[in-house]
Amino acid sequence: MAGTGVATPHPVLDKPLIRFGKRILERTAPGTDPGEYRILGIHPLTPHIGAEITGVDLSQPIGADLADELRQALLEWKVIFFRDQRDFGPEDHAAIAGLWGEPEANPFFPTGDRAGVSRLAKDAMAVGTENIWHSDHSFMAAPALGSVLRAVEIPASGGDTLWADMGAAYDNLPDATKQRIEGLTAEHDWVPTWGATMAQDQIAALRQTMPAVEHPVVVRHPVTGRRLLYVNEPFATRIVGLDEEEGRELLHELVLQARIPEYQVRFRWQPDSVAIWDNIAVQHYAINDYYPQRRVMERIAIAGVPLS
Repeated sequence: MAGTGVATPHPVLDKPLIRFGKRILERTAPGTDPGEYRILGIHPLTPHIGAEITGVDLSQPIGADLADELRQALLEWKVIFFRDQRDFGPEDHAAIAGLWGEPEANPFFPTGDRAGVSRLAKDAMAVGTENIWHSDHSFMAAPALGSVLRAVEIPASGGDTLWADMGAAYDNLPDATKQRIEGLTAEHDWVPTWGATMAQDQIAALRQTMPAVEHPVVVRHPVTGRRLLYVNEPFATRIVGLDEEEGRELLHELVLQARIPEYQVRFRWQPDSVAIWDNIAVQHYAINDYYPQRRVMERIAIAGVPLS
């Protein structure tokens, strides 16, 4: 502060985070051609992230050709949306998630009617807390590869979800920042969030099976190889190997990248809507503007692999 002899710390937003002009917004990894679709209809919500899919009824058996196109669409668009899936039930939910892998339960979420299903029910008595940019299960050694979310009950208005393309977030970092973070790892931990209301003995017991883990700050997508910024606000707690102040400032700068609107897509839920996203390529944010209305969603997370 002026005249006090005490240095005033520079806020993070002094850095060139918010700026005008062109940004690099590539839909696919470098050297990758867009997919060809003979079954699916692709209706982009932005040029690089998010597309509504038509021409498929998820309650019907998924043949090999359709499965291939769905996998390709998810790699290309990072999050895909389906409307009017009126007959889509729990068995169909499990079947569509199974196109990508085995279900992975969140240890802190209430469960649904079948294994691997998390039921997220919010109302006047249970307020939504997912309104922070995050990647599902990044506090695990092998974070979830993706998620399939279906709307069970939605409010009359509000309750949209945002997704942010973390490939775009990496691509638009200054070259000096890219060089600085190359090879760095970050610690991811569930205790500052899920553990905030737990007793110490509960935390200690869970620590036996869920210790803090480390992931690269920049990961390679396990299928496309694309570079992705992989730190998020609730679970990335520190940059390994940097002193506390330097690491905190760098981490703050990196996690704020998800907030840049050009990297985002917004989805307005309707009855019988389904969303599938690539949990390594994106972060998401569930907008909590519907309180005290009721909003019920069911999610299956897809088991992942260690990141490199």
